Amino acid sequence: MATFAEPSQLHAPQRCHHPIIPTNFINSKFKTFTSTYNFKPLKHFRISNSFTATITCSISGNNPNYDLCQLCLTGNLESAMSYLDTMHELQISVEEESYIALVRLCEWKRARKEGSKVYSYVNKSIIMTHLSLKLGNTLLSMFVRFGNLVDAWYVFGKMTERNLFSWNVLVGGYAKGGFFDEALNLYDRMLWVGVRPDVYTFPCVLRTCGGVPDLVKGREVHVHVLRFGFESDVDVINALITMYVKCADVVTARLVFDKMTYRDRISWNAMIAGYFENGECLEGLRLFCRMIEHPVEPDLMTLTSVISACELMGDERLGKEIHGYVMRTEFSREPSVYNSLVQMYSSVGLVEEAEKAFSQTECRDVVSWTAMISGYENNLMHQKALETYKMMEAEGVVPDEITIAVVLSACSCLCDLDMGTKLHEVAKKTGLIFYVIVANTLVDMYAKCKCIDKALEVFNSIRDKNIISWTSIILGLRINNRCFDALFFFKEMMRKQKPNSVTLVCVLSACARIGALTSGKEIHAHAFRTGVSYDGFMPNAILDMYVRCGRMEYAWKQFFSCDQDVSTWNILLTGYAERGKGTLATELFQKMVESNVVPDEVTFISILCACSRSGMVGEALEYFDSMKYKYSIKPNLKHYACMVDLLGRAGKLEEAYGFIQKMPMKPDPAVWGALLNACRIHRCVELGELAAKNIFQDDTTSVGYYILLSNLYADSNLWDKVAQVRKMMRQNGIIVDPGCSWVENKDTVHAFLSGDNFHPQIKEINALLERFYEKMKEDDIQRLESSRMDIMEASKADIFCGHSERFAITFGLINSAPGMPIRVTKNLYMCQSCHDTVKFISKEVRREISVRDAERFHHFKGGICSCMDEGY
Repeated sequence: MATFAEPSQLHAPQRCHHPIIPTNFINSKFKTFTSTYNFKPLKHFRISNSFTATITCSISGNNPNYDLCQLCLTGNLESAMSYLDTMHELQISVEEESYIALVRLCEWKRARKEGSKVYSYVNKSIIMTHLSLKLGNTLLSMFVRFGNLVDAWYVFGKMTERNLFSWNVLVGGYAKGGFFDEALNLYDRMLWVGVRPDVYTFPCVLRTCGGVPDLVKGREVHVHVLRFGFESDVDVINALITMYVKCADVVTARLVFDKMTYRDRISWNAMIAGYFENGECLEGLRLFCRMIEHPVEPDLMTLTSVISACELMGDERLGKEIHGYVMRTEFSREPSVYNSLVQMYSSVGLVEEAEKAFSQTECRDVVSWTAMISGYENNLMHQKALETYKMMEAEGVVPDEITIAVVLSACSCLCDLDMGTKLHEVAKKTGLIFYVIVANTLVDMYAKCKCIDKALEVFNSIRDKNIISWTSIILGLRINNRCFDALFFFKEMMRKQKPNSVTLVCVLSACARIGALTSGKEIHAHAFRTGVSYDGFMPNAILDMYVRCGRMEYAWKQFFSCDQDVSTWNILLTGYAERGKGTLATELFQKMVESNVVPDEVTFISILCACSRSGMVGEALEYFDSMKYKYSIKPNLKHYACMVDLLGRAGKLEEAYGFIQKMPMKPDPAVWGALLNACRIHRCVELGELAAKNIFQDDTTSVGYYILLSNLYADSNLWDKVAQVRKMMRQNGIIVDPGCSWVENKDTVHAFLSGDNFHPQIKEINALLERFYEKMKEDDIQRLESSRMDIMEASKADIFCGHSERFAITFGLINSAPGMPIRVTKNLYMCQSCHDTVKFISKEVRREISVRDAERFHHFKGGICSCMDEGY
């Protein structure tokens, strides 16, 4: 036989919530109290300003406890508490019935402070040493209603006698407070001591089983229902149905439902909602039709549930039919119906229908406004979402946590920092900042608005961080180019919480950004061990990481181990494009077509880019035509930019300019930027200035265009104009990111900034670099500072390149075995001087050196680069 600890030995809860009191608590209210004790009205007690004197005078009567009970019956809690205080001051004994009356009044008025005070008096009196059943149950009921489960537990342990009501109250309190295991343990203890459950016990215990969910325990309780003869009680059977659907056993729930001799509306609602919750929407709708034919009139819960099912199915036609049916019922004017209709129409993309439903809502509450705002946000109408929120504010409707979260999401997409900051202040003032959903969206908003320090501040203030909190900050750090911090936070997360596939995708992106191959491989292994390596975007994220880290052999293994959709092929194509492998890219594209994978817009961007960097003009023109005529893909601005880049790199500058003029849409800065880069390569100043003029009409903040124009002038020895470009940059507040390069050594990624003098091995690194420079001088290969370029050219290279890759490569040479390849990732473009230096080093040390800069891969071997010095 199982043994159970005494109540005082069981684990008491450490947190309190607001439990729902079982139905039989109603019997403990004042009606029962007055009928039991039949008190006479109070004649000589009156309230005056000299309150204490009046009370003392009244207490001098024959029965002070009677007077106190009468005060409780009239609902005068303040007077009753003062009367109780005076009785204790005068050391007049307070009877148990008086305490019962006061406790019930405190429970009825939700007076927590006064209830605790009464309990303290009870605790000090002799009554607490042998707490009676009636007083104990009353205290239990009050504490459970207040969510104070700790004191409820103490009272329960002190009771010398307990009845079914005592057990029901405490089991219900634990269940409502979320202490499901404790509630089920108490239920088992109740059975063990021989207390027979009733119609109030089973619904509570069954809801607890559904909340865990624990199907095995639920089935055991089902057996108890049959054993104690409650198989015909509709409330108990309804709870059984709910338990089974919450435990995802819809089949058994339906068997219980079909065997019911009498079904009320709750029975139908439970079964219909159970189908919807478990994704069996068609079955739920069929049962809804049967419910109407039965006939049982649906209620508000039924109709909102059915509308939500149409939303889940994405069936707009069915949704409109349900809408028509609802309008013929008595609930046609209910706000919750219109709220559900707004959500349903928004989910299927019928925004105009959602707007009509919203406009027909007579009493718009915060749920109504939030439904419409969320509808706009889900349909990518972010500006409309913000405008609707402002209308809601003008109406004086106070937002809730969901509203704030949805509007913050719109701010993230629009990078609207001002509105996001205002919402942050609103969340602080209203206390909504303590909701984790609000804090998480704030982290995301600040990160996407490039305010990562504010995002970190909000993240650190979150008390109970969930998986979304960690994922948001890791992604935020990644998009703000703080990839080392992203990896650090991921390691911190691993100590406290298990990541999901979305988190792993974000951190894999960070590994790809800085070339952290070892960390990426570890994450790949973790994903494989935990069974999420094939979830969602994970296979492609792993493939992208290997491609960006330059390990194509691993990339091909990953490619063949996963389902090859168009995104998978695109990642490989992009990898070959970055390496300037046009021939391999075209072969891969042909295999993709032969595999019956239809190329998309991204595919053609990759293949056109690969052709551009390999000088394959004819092939690119064919792909551009086939995109339009064979695959019916309308070229966008990125495709046109690729074509301009293709013609420009091939030296066909006039053709490239003519191509821009014939575009069916207005060229954006990226298209003109492609022409500017081609002019830089071929030193065509006049056309380059024209391209720059068009760029700066629309974009004055992107540093890359200033760099291209400055390099064009510098390569043409127009140093005065270089100075003018720098002046423009200062006037526009343009700041060039410092050069930074990363190299992985012994499972650790090392970062080097431009002019880095703080690395522990900097003396060794500089010494080896100087030896390379001396040998370059001996071989007549001039280093940057001693070349024919003047000081301004040297300064240009320092700003726009930083030479940080030299430190990273030299560090890799010092700390790795001879013959091992060196792989470096850089955040800026590689200047010509660095390019020449690394070519020399690769020949001198007979090693393969890979550098991935902001534009492409450079693979150095034997003094030759894979880019064939294109653009230098």
